[in-house]
Amino acid sequence: MTNELPEGWSFRPTRDEDAADLLALVHASDMTAVGFADFAPEDVAEALSGPYSTVAVTAAGAIAGWGYLENPGEAPRDFLEVYVHPEGGRPAMRPLLARMLAETERRARERGEGTVRAGAIPVEAYWIESLTAAGFEFVKQYARMQLDLPAPAFDQVPGVTVRPVTDADMPEFFDVLDAAFRDTPDYQPTGYDRWRERFLDGHRVRLDEWFVAEVDGAMAGILQSSEQSEAVNEGWVKHLAVRAEFRKRGVGRALLAAAFARYLDNGRVSAGLGVDLANPTEAIRLYTGVGMRAAYQANIYERPALPS
Repeated sequence: MTNELPEGWSFRPTRDEDAADLLALVHASDMTAVGFADFAPEDVAEALSGPYSTVAVTAAGAIAGWGYLENPGEAPRDFLEVYVHPEGGRPAMRPLLARMLAETERRARERGEGTVRAGAIPVEAYWIESLTAAGFEFVKQYARMQLDLPAPAFDQVPGVTVRPVTDADMPEFFDVLDAAFRDTPDYQPTGYDRWRERFLDGHRVRLDEWFVAEVDGAMAGILQSSEQSEAVNEGWVKHLAVRAEFRKRGVGRALLAAAFARYLDNGRVSAGLGVDLANPTEAIRLYTGVGMRAAYQANIYERPALPS
């Protein structure tokens, strides 16, 4: 249980030309942990554009493991990911984790504060053991929800009109998202410009799969889709948000119905999303109520970025 790579192995920064190998690595890891590939080229591109990314390579130059940090808003909390190949990559796991923690510590010292989180599928016993040995503690769980299309028939929601978003809607679209997610303790605000840079400008986006819901002419809720699961022909709900004053009126259900119908029209075979099981709005009830099921759950762990 060493934090040193095997003799002849080394670290190096990731490169754009690594993308295909990184995708194959994550798919192999996913197949072992959850039984299906839950990563797409868009996920790799987003990870490579993050604050830190490195690989562990064998003496022969093959990528045995990949570690990267996520922090879309440059908030005091980083999220680290480590993937190792299930066939021979385990010796890279703890060295990659140590390298990620060293980088989060460096970043936290620049800010003067910081925490770091990591996720683990419950069956990933060695990874969980590695996290707890490094001082991480369990915080909560997320569920990865899924629905085969076509979706069950939904009753129309009276008084709620759903339509695709337009570019002119984007500032208010973001305001609805931002206001709604401020209810959640883990939300890290990014600001409109950073959000647009991350999800719109320069990205391949299907805006016909983004929706706004209106009640009495007011924008009551929004649904933002993502291309991240296109590789498996799945429509992905990246964000679903409803203004507080319009909750409990079927707005979220109406948005999901519109999205599921559009995904089907666009040739998708399933719909998916991730949900925080500690969400104070109890979003899980909405998703199970429209027929979604948990494909798997993931534990979230946290520790201070700066050693005590």
